Amino acid sequence: MAQFEFIPYILSQCANIYEVKEKLSNINITNTRFSEKFPCAELHWIIADGNGAITVEAMSDGLHIYDNEVGVLTNNPPFNQQMFFIKQLYLDFLLNSQKIYLPKVLICRHTAEVWVLLVCQGNLSSASRFAKVAFTKLNSISGDTEMESVSQFFHILGAVDQQRGCCEVADGKYEITLYTSCCNASKGIYYYTTYENHQINAVDMNKTDLESSELTRYTPITSQQINFQN
Repeated sequence: MAQFEFIPYILSQCANIYEVKEKLSNINITNTRFSEKFPCAELHWIIADGNGAITVEAMSDGLHIYDNEVGVLTNNPPFNQQMFFIKQLYLDFLLNSQKIYLPKVLICRHTAEVWVLLVCQGNLSSASRFAKVAFTKLNSISGDTEMESVSQFFHILGAVDQQRGCCEVADGKYEITLYTSCCNASKGIYYYTTYENHQINAVDMNKTDLESSELTRYTPITSQQINFQN
């Protein structure tokens, strides 16, 4: 199947991560373009439920599937290289702290001080952001309520936001974090913020017609919303 068919197929066919793994044993991702105007995107997928997460990558030598014990994914390099980098990074933290920062993840003893320096200084490369958000996520402490967990989620990803002006990709054009989102998969509630509007907005999927043959669309709230108290 084409890469743009992959996620709709998985969501329509699988109820949990175990069914996903079974389906993946018989799937081949082709290099079919969504449009002749664009090349195939270099996509990496993270698929998760309450039981765990996996990363799926379609490479030239086939489909690669990894158990994702940190529950984090960024663009490049491939996932196995990302994990190699953070195993190097966290050895330093592990050896100098009583706290275990990466449970269940084997720590490689070939530490690289340059990677520690990059993640601590907030480097915007994908590898550095992967390490930083993994560190933040695995050490994050949330409250017991859904609202506290949602709030904490946006704080976690805020650690690796792309701000306009920091990474110029063309003359006067910059990489930015267009939006940040999470979903309560049990309740069907989708939460999001946008670059210009950090107020958390929510869409309850159960308050629309789930049996409809037509798509339901909600326009994102992108202008800044400020609550004036007086």
